[in-house]
Amino acid sequence: MTRMRQNRITSRFESLKQEGRAGLITYIMAGDPDVETAFEILKGLPAAGADLIELGFPFSDPMAEGPPIQRAALRALKAGMTLRGTLDLVRRFRVNDQTTPIILMGYTNPVLTYGFGPFAADAAAAGVDGLIIVDSPPEEAAELSDALDVAGISLIRLTAPTTDDKRLETVVKRTSGFVYYVSVAGVTGVKEADAATVAPAVARVRKASNLPVAVGFGIKTPERAAAVARVADAVVVGSALVEEIASAAATDSLAAPKVLASVAALAKAVRLARLDVSVT
Repeated sequence: MTRMRQNRITSRFESLKQEGRAGLITYIMAGDPDVETAFEILKGLPAAGADLIELGFPFSDPMAEGPPIQRAALRALKAGMTLRGTLDLVRRFRVNDQTTPIILMGYTNPVLTYGFGPFAADAAAAGVDGLIIVDSPPEEAAELSDALDVAGISLIRLTAPTTDDKRLETVVKRTSGFVYYVSVAGVTGVKEADAATVAPAVARVRKASNLPVAVGFGIKTPERAAAVARVADAVVVGSALVEEIASAAATDSLAAPKVLASVAALAKAVRLARLDVSVT
């Protein structure tokens, strides 16, 4: 089981490389706007075109997030979502999907409260493949890294435009699966990514880590996703999908069909990005 968990992310990127295309990584918040709607969206993401899934677990002070994901975290907390509840969603997802990689994304406090060892063991048993902890610098992450290594879960780290070469060496040292490149300085969902600026940064991170590089923050439209997909190994879209969920919740309409339709449009754009065809 450990080998399978370790290899879901690696296997997916190997498949993408063989196909000659970038992957689409979609982000949603566990429990947003409620548990069952979140699960309906989660289970529909692979068929809509998501190659990997980031599943946020809510925290009351998500410092790296812009307003859309901040509000999503608050909606999820209000709906009663917890870190254990997030693992339950993954467990339910794995009943029918044993191949799509799932990466949990969140903050240190809930994991620390859970306990690094127990969390890693329970996450692995649920079917989690990777973990992104936004506010855990490498210098303070040895205990968490050790626990994840034992459980066979990849610790995926963030790099940014402000990460110089010396810092990059430290950041990638115990990173596995892929490296998440934050394409803009600031929080999620505010600025737009520029593919021309991203391209040399991706090459630098890839060379330093020998890992695939996924680019996120500032990617909302199929056109922007396609542009980034031409230079990165994967494109991460989160705020745009979370905003779809918020819009549906505000009008008492069904969120899942809207979100999955958006994912399908993004997936088409990413899949066609390296071909000489229109993505519209």
